[in-house]
Amino acid sequence: MIVVTRLNTSRFAINPDLIERIQENPDTVLIMLNGAKYVVVEPMEEVIELIAQFRARVVSTARTLDSTAPTGPTSDGTLPLRPRTV
Repeated sequence: MIVVTRLNTSRFAINPDLIERIQENPDTVLIMLNGAKYVVVEPMEEVIELIAQFRARVVSTARTLDSTAPTGPTSDGTLPLRPRTV
């Protein structure tokens, strides 16, 4: 999730995977896949940077998972994951 600010200064978190496009003319508008539109105070470049940072965190977190962890499901059907020890 990324945190952005509405024009009334209230902040909210939004899933960047659901953003279809970003327009700036002059306000920044986030247009979602479902057609919803959110006008935010952050400039388009800052929103793009927030999305890039979010994706970098996701990749970084994924890399901390131990690649030698058991790969099969446990008795309750979940996959066991544990942090990598470096």
